[in-house]
Formats: sequence, structure tokens, C-alpha cells
Amino acid sequence: MNCFNKLFLPCKLVVTGANRLVRPSVRCLQSSKPRSLLFPSIDTLQVRNMAQKSIMSFFKITPKKDAEIKKEQPENDTSLEDAEMKEPSPVQNGKAKRSSKRQRLDTSSSESQSPKKESPPTSVTKKKVKRQRIESSESESEPIKSPEKSPEISPKKSNSNSTETSPVQSPEKEIEIKKSGNAKTYQSPKSKKAKGKKEGKNDYIAKKVIKKEKYPSPESQSIKKEKSPLKENGKDKTPEKKAKEVKKEASVKKEKESGLVPETEYDPTKSKYHPINDACWAPNQPVPYLALAKTLEAIEAISARLKIVEILSNYLRSVIVLTPEDLLPSVYLCLNQIAPAYHSLELGIAETYLMKAIGQSTGRTLAQMKAAAQKTGDLGAVAEQARSTQRTMFTPPPLKTRAVFNALKDIAGMTGQASVNKKIGKIQSLYVACRFSESRYLIRSLEGKLRIGLAEQSVLQALAQATATSPPGSDVLDASQGLSAAEFKAIVDEQALIIKTTYCECPNYEMIIPVLLEHGVKALPQHCKLTPGIPLKPMLAHPTKGVHEVLNRFEGTRFTCEYKYDGERAQIHVPKVEKDGKESADLQTASIFSRNQENNTTKYPDILQRLPSLLKAEVSSCVLDCEAVAYDTVNKQILPFQILSTRKRKDASSAEIKVQVCVFVFDLLYLNGRALVREPLEERRKLLRENFNEVEGEWQFATAKDCSSMDEVQQFLDDAVKGSCEGLMVKTLEGDHARYDIARRSHNWLKLKKDYLEGVGDTIDVVVIGGYHGRGKRRGVYGGFLLACYDNSSEEYQALCKIGTGFSDEDLQTLTKTLEEHVIETPRNYYRYDTSHAADAWFAPACVWEIRCADLSLSPAHRAAMGLVDPERGVSLRFPRFIRVRDDKTPEQATSAQQIAQMYLSQDQVKNSTSKPVNFDDFY
Repeated sequence: MNCFNKLFLPCKLVVTGANRLVRPSVRCLQSSKPRSLLFPSIDTLQVRNMAQKSIMSFFKITPKKDAEIKKEQPENDTSLEDAEMKEPSPVQNGKAKRSSKRQRLDTSSSESQSPKKESPPTSVTKKKVKRQRIESSESESEPIKSPEKSPEISPKKSNSNSTETSPVQSPEKEIEIKKSGNAKTYQSPKSKKAKGKKEGKNDYIAKKVIKKEKYPSPESQSIKKEKSPLKENGKDKTPEKKAKEVKKEASVKKEKESGLVPETEYDPTKSKYHPINDACWAPNQPVPYLALAKTLEAIEAISARLKIVEILSNYLRSVIVLTPEDLLPSVYLCLNQIAPAYHSLELGIAETYLMKAIGQSTGRTLAQMKAAAQKTGDLGAVAEQARSTQRTMFTPPPLKTRAVFNALKDIAGMTGQASVNKKIGKIQSLYVACRFSESRYLIRSLEGKLRIGLAEQSVLQALAQATATSPPGSDVLDASQGLSAAEFKAIVDEQALIIKTTYCECPNYEMIIPVLLEHGVKALPQHCKLTPGIPLKPMLAHPTKGVHEVLNRFEGTRFTCEYKYDGERAQIHVPKVEKDGKESADLQTASIFSRNQENNTTKYPDILQRLPSLLKAEVSSCVLDCEAVAYDTVNKQILPFQILSTRKRKDASSAEIKVQVCVFVFDLLYLNGRALVREPLEERRKLLRENFNEVEGEWQFATAKDCSSMDEVQQFLDDAVKGSCEGLMVKTLEGDHARYDIARRSHNWLKLKKDYLEGVGDTIDVVVIGGYHGRGKRRGVYGGFLLACYDNSSEEYQALCKIGTGFSDEDLQTLTKTLEEHVIETPRNYYRYDTSHAADAWFAPACVWEIRCADLSLSPAHRAAMGLVDPERGVSLRFPRFIRVRDDKTPEQATSAQQIAQMYLSQDQVKNSTSKPVNFDDFY
């Protein structure tokens, strides 16, 4: 009985004051006056603290079922009267009760209104251990009748009010009870352990409350409306996630209302593509980078070249019609370039720095990034996966194609001591703004390896198809309507030839694209011409295996034979300058370019110093095609190419040069403002010898002889070999076949090498992609290597053969040391090889070797030219032998898969066994 009195004494004290001060109690909750002034008869400080703490603890206990509440209530009412008579000290139990004074007053009021019944003292003792459950159930089971309560009281404050004997129940109170039930879901870790046991009781009470809520008031309905989104946020979605989804839905809705296709739904693969209705941006707005990324993603997913051209042309049509200013950035990004090749502008971002930038942006370590990249073999895919799981507080604005292109140019132009950190910071700002597949192609662009199977010739073809379908500057959106497929294809092929030819003569999209947009395709030859200072792609020759093949090819045609020098291709450009109204050669701005359009001006300062002795007075500008060869000025003889490769590649000083060179000039492409590439070789050679001088050991014309018989060719070949040359170049002299075919490997030029009797008419340039550990004598170095050719159409390296012969001990030591710098832990995803030839060590594609072989054969274990000759087998080399390292070639300039297929088909044993046509004279 003593414990019972300790529990209910505070309650009785509160009831006594509440019966008289119901309205003041309400005002007390809202008044700034001290509560002691409103309730002078109550020791407010002690009672309030005890009541608040007690009731708060009771709310954390699951209430009893309704049957238990009804059974225990009479005893509680009787015990309350007894507790009021004894009035023990409010702090006898030594425990602070957790409840607010407002909650205690409401509970006391409900108890005072219930009928009083007497009960034996034993019943009080029996129930004292359940005092918390009794009060908890009373505080939550049913609402209190409170007609005098102000509607201004918030639901939160009246949450604990409860009664069982109130004849009238307020709808507002029922809603408040339901809310209090929701609050029960936020339990402490201890209470969560008993969740399964208590869930049934809560459900029972919730059902009872819902059943009683038949006539909700407008206020209660508004409370429900306000509650539902909060509940959804609390249980289903975080506020940040919901806000992002709402923003995304709003943007999609806005795009649909404006008639635009949402960026996430952009599809350039549609068969009947409309350049305006199917685009995801409005006219004169910047092209979204996501549109380009989705185009590249669609191209990567297929391998059919015609479909690739169609997809890219659809995207380019929309760019031409809506935002022509973004055509140049789009073309460059599709080609994975940021400037013409001769500008030598490279991004210079190592893979490790890219991993560091991605890791810092997504909270991953460098080790984690390396492990993921090694597992997938594609850093772009790793970046896309990491970005998809990243959450940002503020969403950056969407990337635009123009902005991405300009950012890449800025990165490439950063130099200096702190350039690396600046580049990483710039990359991070781009990366965090990426959406969906944008990060994949952004990182690949930074790597310099797009790897989607999009070759430059396909881009030029797509550009021609786009301009033919939707002509720039015209209101016609689809010019193919009303034309048959054959008629429209003829128009596309005509424009493609103009664009490709123009690009070969002037390989600068920054000059071609503006003219194309302003004047059209047919005006390109008049505005974009061969210009000194802009290198053009050189003409190349086809290999031949014997003198008889030369005569068969040039039968009935005059031809000449020239020495084939073993050196490096050099294209010398001398622009003009005007002084006092007179034009003259500007030797200060003269430049030298390699066969791959790399600027080698700083590599050969000695050649530029000799230019005055080469040019005659009447020459104001010119473009010469030459071969730079290592030369022994004492013995007056040509030196091997290996000696030339020892020269410093950049920023060489004339005083430090030890290997001297002699330049052998064999063609003239431009003279005094006039392009000569369409003139026959006989005319070009005549102008060359009339306007330029020979200086022994410095400038010499290529040794040439006009031949007409097999014996003359054979004798001249022997003389070339004795003169330390590789062989002969055989060229037509007159007619349309004697012009300079820029960027073509033409049959109008044939090369006849000294090693043609060994089975193959030409050596092969291959890329080293793998190595095998040596044994025995070769222990400690690589004893064998896996070689590959490069496929331009699919942008992949295809295994061609294994090689282990032709190396000296010194070669193996040097090559092993060089290859160690390019070791990678796993093969690239663009390596095609058979698992039976898996290497002990894999190398990044960096080293190009020249090799020789006996012949070519089909092999089920190699992947070179697979599908070009045989659908299931590739081409392999028999008895390959190492010749030398080709430092003057990049991996992409190695012998292509198409050339390997041509070499195989040109062999006597298979020449007559296949009827598959091969276009030998296409652009390379």
C-alpha cells in the first residue's frame, strides 16, 4: 500500500488543481508567466519533474490490451482516493518520473471523473508492480473528453491525453492517438528486441482507433494530409532522395511540355530519325554531352559499319540543324582528338592520375581503383560504376558537349610544376557532373582510347551522309525523300569523296567544318586546299614479291624505278612571306613533319639550316616529300636506320648532333602557291629538278631510272642493294595513275624489296602485347613475345604470331629493359588473342617492331584479320624473324589487319582459290 501511495500521490495533487484550473492549464502551456503563479496551491517544481519523467517512461512501454485496461481501471480509481488521504512525500521513491505537467493534468482529470469504488488493500498490493503499464495504457488507449480545449493546441502537446469513461470522444483526439501510435515506431534498441511480441498489441489498438474514427473533422483530415508525406519520407525515402526524384520528374515533365525528348530517352538508332523532333535539345541551345554519350554507347553496342555510320549521322544531323556551333566539338570528340595531329597537343594524363581523380571524387583509395581496373580492364567502365553509386549534396549542372571539349583542351594546355594537380582538379569537376554513361566516355577520352570501333573514315562517311540528308543552311530536313535508295546512295558517295579528298589535302577540321556549314560540301575544294604548314597524309606503296609482278602491273605504261632509302619520311613545308610587295620563302617558319603528321621541326634543326642551299631564288613556297637518312659524311655512304633512331627526338641542338643526315628529295607537292598533287609524276619531277639544288651529303635527288624490261629492273635492284638501300620504288610516270594519291596505299606505287625472295614481298610492322619468360640461356629476360596487328575498324590489337628468333643477346637485354616500362597486370579489353597463347607478362601497346616471315597461313589460334579472309580463323605468320625496332611509328600505324588479309590473298597458293574482292586503293 505504501508503494501504491508513492505512485499516485503526484497524480492526486495534479487532479486537485486540474479540476479547478482546466482553462488556466491550457493557458499555462502557452503563457510566458511562471507556472507557480497559475497554480499557487501546488509545489510545481517537484510535481512537474516527477510527472514528466514518469509519464515519458510509460509511453515507451507497449500498452495492454483493451480487456486488461477495463479490468484494472476500477482498482486504480479507488487507489487514487486512498493516495490522496495519505499524501506521502513526492520524492520518497527516489526516482524522477518522466512526463509533462500537461499530460499529468489530463490524466488526473480523467481519473477524477470516473466512479469511485472501494477495493481491498490486497488488490492494491497485487497491482502495484503494474503501475507503469496501467498508466501507459490509459494514456494511449482512448482519447479524453475535452470540450473546453482550444483548437489551437497542437497535436503534439495533446498526444498523451487519454480516458476511458468519457462519453463523448473528440475526432481530433482520435487522430492524435493515431499519430502517437506512429511515434511508437521510433523505438530504442532495447525495445526493438521485443518488436515481435509487442506488434500485435499495437495493431489491436490501432484497429480500434480506426474503427472509432467515423466522422473525422476537417482539421483531422488536414492533419492526415500533412502526415502522409512525412510518413513516406520516414519509412520509404530519404528527403534528399525524394527531392532529387521530384526535381527529375519536374525536369522530364518540363521537357515533355516543351516538346523535347528527355535526355535520358534520346535514341539516335531510330530508323526514321527526325533531326528536330527526336532531338533532346532546343534550337540554338548547347548540345548535351549525354546525347553524344548515348550515341557513342549505341555505336559501341554494334559492329555493323553501315549501322554505325547511320547512328552517327543521325546525331550529326540534329547538331547541324539545331546547333551547328557544336559540330566541330562533336566530330573531335568522336575521333578522340582535341586538335589537328600536327599541333602535337596531347592530354598527357597517365592512368594512375585518372584513378586518383576518380578515387578522390568517390571516396575510394588508389589501391581499390587499381584492383577494379585490373579486374574489368576498362577504367571507363569502373568510373561509370563508381559514379552511379555516388551521392552529392548539390547536383552540378548537366555537361554540355562544347564545355567538355573546351575543358579537355584546357587540360592539354596545362604545363608547369603544379600542372598535374590542376589537371586532376579539372578532371574531378567534370567527373562529378557526369550522368549515366557520360563518365565512361569522359574517362576514355582522357585516356586517349575511346575503343568503340569508330574509325576516322567512318566519321567522314557519317558526316557526308548527314550533310546529304540535312544540307547545312537549308530548310530541308530529309533530302532522301522522293529519291530511290540507289540515287540517294550515289549522292552520299559523291559528297563523301569530296570530304575525304579535302581532308587528305587539308587535314584540319577547324578549317573544313566552318566552310562546310557556310558554303556546303561542294565548295570545300575551293576553300580548303593544300597549304604550306598543314601536313598532308603521304601516299604509300603496295608491296610486291618479284620483278614479274611489276611488269604485269605496269604493262604498256611508262614507269620509273627509284631507290628505296632506309630512313624516316620527312615532309618539308616552306611558307611564303611578303616584303615590300615581293614574295619570298619564309625560312624562319619552315617546318618538318613525319609520315604520321608529327611535327619534327625541333628534331632536325640541321636540315632547316641547310634550306637556303636547297632553294633557288625563284622559289617562294613549297612542300617537298623526302627521306631523311643517316649519312657518313667521311665515307660518303648511307648508314642503317638503327643509327638514325639514336638521334634525340625533340629539342635537339645543332652543336650536340652526332648523327648527320642527308635528305633525299623524291617528290614535289606544292610550288609557289600551286598544288601539284593532281599533276603526273613526270611533270612534278621536272619542276623539282628545275627549282632546287643538289648538295652532296646534304640535299640529293632520289636516284631513279626509267625501265622497260625485267632485266633492267633486276639490275637496278641489285645496284640499290649495293648502295645500302632497302630496294626499289616503282612508279608510273604519266596518265591519271601518275598523280599523287594523298592518304592512299595505291597500286600506282609498288615497292620491291631485296628480301622478296624469302616468300613475302614486304616486312611487317607489329605491336608487342605480351612476353614469355626465357629459359636456359635466356633466363632473366624475355625469351619470346606475342605480336599483334592493329585493326582500324574495330580499334583493337589482334594476335598475329609468337616470335623468338632473330634476337641477339644484347637485343634481348635492351628490349626487356624497354618493355618493363610498359608492363600491365592484365591484358587490355581490346586485345584479341587465344587463351592458349596467354603471356607471362602483358604490355601496353607502345613498342612497334619490324619483322620478316616466310609466308602467311590461316590459324585457328590467332585472331589477326579474322572475318576478312575466313569467318572462324585468323591469319598467322610462318617463321617470323625480328629485324629492328620502329621508333618512327606509333602502334596505330602498325601493319593493319586489312593489309595482313591482302598479303595472304596475294600469295600464289591462295590467289586463285578465292573470289572475294578487296579494295586495295582505299584511304588508309
